[in-house]
Amino acid sequence: MTGYDPVDRALLTALAADPRATVVALAERLRMSRNTVQARMARLESSGAFLSFERSIDPSPLGYPLEAFVAVHARQKVLSEVVAALAEIPEVIQAHGLSGQIDLLVRVVCRDAHDLFRIDEEILAIEGVERTETSLAMGELIPYRLGPLLERTG
Repeated sequence: MTGYDPVDRALLTALAADPRATVVALAERLRMSRNTVQARMARLESSGAFLSFERSIDPSPLGYPLEAFVAVHARQKVLSEVVAALAEIPEVIQAHGLSGQIDLLVRVVCRDAHDLFRIDEEILAIEGVERTETSLAMGELIPYRLGPLLERTG
């Protein structure tokens, strides 16, 4: 899917406002038939429009109240191997490849400062990782959102 028509945008805007909305609730809110909403949702899902719902799970009740971002500097020739090794560390919950000074920005969760030190050591031990810079997250100030963007492009 290369673009969204007005119906798709209305559906996505409604979902951005209420991600837990049922098909029936969306149909009522948008004044569409349930079948239309269900078909559109299926098409949007199969096109890859929706990201993982797993990202909304809070790691704190699992015993991981702290979050940090680790800037990883790695040798470019082995970057895919570094990423594969990072994926094996359970506390790594997200990683992005970047252009510029930093090669990877890795989001990790940890139990405490000692646990963060252990995780950072584990990352540094990966073949091809040259150095890391770790910053403790102090709080999410703007959560992931697309509502304002959907409104702007609508």
